[in-house]
Amino acid sequence: MNLFPHLIQDVEKDKETHNYLSKEEIKEKVHKYNLAVTDKLKMTLNSNGIYTGFIKVQMELCKPSQTSGKLAPSSNGCMNTLHISSTNTVGEVIEALLKKFLVTESPTKFALYKRCHREDQVYACKLSDREHPLFLRLVAGPRTDTLSFVLREHEFGEWEAFSLPELQNFLRILDKEEDEQLQSLKERYAAYRHKLEEALSEAWKPG
Repeated sequence: MNLFPHLIQDVEKDKETHNYLSKEEIKEKVHKYNLAVTDKLKMTLNSNGIYTGFIKVQMELCKPSQTSGKLAPSSNGCMNTLHISSTNTVGEVIEALLKKFLVTESPTKFALYKRCHREDQVYACKLSDREHPLFLRLVAGPRTDTLSFVLREHEFGEWEAFSLPELQNFLRILDKEEDEQLQSLKERYAAYRHKLEEALSEAWKPG
């Protein structure tokens, strides 16, 4: 059961809109966006249909990140403003944020979330690496109380603590146990079949 049907519908609507916006529709949306801007962070539409602008990303990291030897600025809890284009993907935005704060951990350990406000409730939706944050910003408008972006670590399960060789060893153990269980099951059914055949043989003997 989906607890956030409105959010899923909004995400699918965004994806569909992205597929069908013409250059004229983009031009109109950029114009309306810039009219609503209050912090001078406007979008610029180029002749080729690509537009540039700004997004703000809230850093919500649960644990200290690994950094390079340089002194990295404190990132957790702060709001970052990035200048990007409509072609930049979520994956590229994550890489840019990590580079800005000298974080050396793999970008695959982090995820960008879209935070939506609906009917006095807040919903967070993880974005895929192929989505385009500036397009989402354009469609939602400049108000961050309607749509905002959050960078978080991925929520890994209990297996994250194990190394690859350990995980491979677990798989080998599971395969071995599976084979043993199958062999035991086959032996049990073979014995049952043998007893059943003996019983049938006795029943058909002439009295």
